[in-house]
Amino acid sequence: MATLSFWGGVGTVTGSKYLIEHGRSHVLVDCGMFQGQRELRDRNWTDPPFDIKKLTSVLLTHAHIDHTGYLPRLIKLGYAGSVYCSPGTAELLRILLPDAGRLQEEEADYRNRHDLSVHKPALPLYTEKDALAAIKHIEIIKHEEERFKIAPRVYATLYNAGHILGSRFALVELEEAGDDGAGRRILFSGDLGQVDKPVLKDPTYPVACDYLLVESTYGNRLHAAVDPKVELARVIHECMKRKGPLLIPAFAVGRTQELIYILRELEDEKKIPILPIRVDSPMAASATQSYAQRREEHDIAFQQLTETNKRPLRTHNMQITGSKEHSKSLNQESGLRIIISASGMMTGGRVLHHAMRVLPDPEATILFCGFQAAGTTGRRIKDGEPEVKIIGKWTPVKCHVEYIEGFSAHADWQGVIYWLKEMPGAPRRTFITHGEGDAAIGMAKHIEEAFGWTTEIPEYAEKFEIA
Repeated sequence: MATLSFWGGVGTVTGSKYLIEHGRSHVLVDCGMFQGQRELRDRNWTDPPFDIKKLTSVLLTHAHIDHTGYLPRLIKLGYAGSVYCSPGTAELLRILLPDAGRLQEEEADYRNRHDLSVHKPALPLYTEKDALAAIKHIEIIKHEEERFKIAPRVYATLYNAGHILGSRFALVELEEAGDDGAGRRILFSGDLGQVDKPVLKDPTYPVACDYLLVESTYGNRLHAAVDPKVELARVIHECMKRKGPLLIPAFAVGRTQELIYILRELEDEKKIPILPIRVDSPMAASATQSYAQRREEHDIAFQQLTETNKRPLRTHNMQITGSKEHSKSLNQESGLRIIISASGMMTGGRVLHHAMRVLPDPEATILFCGFQAAGTTGRRIKDGEPEVKIIGKWTPVKCHVEYIEGFSAHADWQGVIYWLKEMPGAPRRTFITHGEGDAAIGMAKHIEEAFGWTTEIPEYAEKFEIA
């Protein structure tokens, strides 16, 4: 009898970890870091809730830290097996994981130097060295829609999910053995992208399965009907009137590249003037290069631009910072400029140092263009809190706060329903994952109304039999 247990990505949009136990095979699908509320972050530091020594393999849907950021710690604690993923995900992990380790080391050092931590000393969850060790475990699955073995009697097939570079949804098949039951097919949606978005191809249609795990990030909401490109132009024109800086916290992978693409379009179409644009994230710089090079993932419009020797991911007055010194030099600039910096939910990274200067400035603007999880600094600002704690210091929020929802790399609930309509046949059971409470309830309701399927909203540590 096989089982499926949920160790993250339930009741929250972070920490995705789903464990399949099938005979001697123990397969972990995604290995995310918890972010946001302290009670969630503390789970990163506790002992793993499952036996690492029994893990046979790890399968990743995509490279975002909430799906992969726990990997270096997992391996540091003793996991010695393979980590399977797509070529694009492998390329991004070589960028994201060492950067995540480095940022944690820098933040711990900053807290220690400024006596900002209750822990003496403050320590990183893992280091850059730990992350580099984790990368050595990667096994690249070169071809989409090709079945491959990841553990004894366990096979997987990856399909394009249209979320970020290399993102995939995964079909895991449990091979029958004796009287252990018929072969079972479990489909993990990972994070699903929207259709008709720039840069990447649309998600592939789903395949038949017995059990479905589907994300619900926007399970109770629809993206705004207003074109995000139009909204971005509006925000920039309002910033021009105030002549203050525009700070955009943006995920280094996916969101930054989409923003650059659209800003270039707005400049080319003369809808905004050519402005100083500063991308302050080494991770984003490397990821942007990866996006530009992986042509097999590009949509038709992006391919056509590159074929005419245009640079889709470059504006007319753009600087990408590398060193910390270069990042600090941005503080000497004045007037209207656009600073794009990570992290997207303001949970760490260089964006925090810019925020300490931008938030108290009534002429400045901060623009959120992606989901802000509960408990994150970004969510607190978006929700209108008058001051927030940044790197241990309370900072007043006096700047203008804007939010453009349509930039999300996630399908909203209608998008998920649209995707599921193409599934051949109903799953025996549908598990609603990767959503906060109301969003998961909303997604379950929409699926039940649209298809009449049996849905479950798992809780943390809950285990189900896969018969």
